[in-house]
Amino acid sequence: MPFAVLFPGQGSQFRGMGTGLFDRYPALTEFACDLLGYDLAAVCRDNPDDLLARTECTQPALFVVNALHTFERERREERRADYYLGHSLGEYNALLAAGAFDFRTGLRLVKKRGELMAAASDGGMTAVMGVRPEELLGVLREEGIESVDLAGLNSDTQLVIAGPFPGLRATHAALTRRAIRFVPLRVGGPFHSRYMDPARVLFEKYLKDVTFETPHTPVVSNVTALPHDPTDLPRTLGAQLIHPVRWTDSVRWLRAHDTPLECVELGGTSLLGMLKRIGAPAAQQP
Repeated sequence: MPFAVLFPGQGSQFRGMGTGLFDRYPALTEFACDLLGYDLAAVCRDNPDDLLARTECTQPALFVVNALHTFERERREERRADYYLGHSLGEYNALLAAGAFDFRTGLRLVKKRGELMAAASDGGMTAVMGVRPEELLGVLREEGIESVDLAGLNSDTQLVIAGPFPGLRATHAALTRRAIRFVPLRVGGPFHSRYMDPARVLFEKYLKDVTFETPHTPVVSNVTALPHDPTDLPRTLGAQLIHPVRWTDSVRWLRAHDTPLECVELGGTSLLGMLKRIGAPAAQQP
């Protein structure tokens, strides 16, 4: 049976994550602390001043912990993946696992990404439950809300929107009138939307100086829902900041190529939960 390894992204962080891992990988932990300029292990253990909620800290912390989980799998010589797939930030751990870059390069990329995304903090994100993308976009059109973007397609029952706070408040009111459930997310900005374009421009310039290797295992892109083209990584990783995370389409691509498909998630269980709520495309459903 084909096998895929999944990596969660921002929102999966928690106080105490990485417990035991940092002690088993002291050299990598020390390198990460030196590069970041703070005691990462202590931040993950104690979460002082809720630092793990700050994008510039959350992203490198998750990348390092997910990376150490990956190295643990390799050390135990567990089954090799046929595919890697990561949700938003998790895509960097998927690329690391597939050999597109090393730990040092990946951490530098994620550090820069987190800093640029943290600078675009004027807005937020909301999860919307029980509607299809076309229905949600129809609500926005009917209400004349033009400032909110579709930022994530997580499952058949959960979408994510992003935008400035006034637009989100108007959307919340519209959803409430229609008895559509929603939950504002604890994130630092309107990620995966048009409002991240200044960050995208700067990040793509940074990425041009990075040397990427050809992944030894397919990594499905959040932007295209297809395996990454290794020659186009700087553009697609930059584009990921302004495009919705196409998680549903990515999972369907995997299933279309290999069914049944066995999956394991490193560092969490949220993505496995999403998989259970992703069915066949609507056109194929009875």
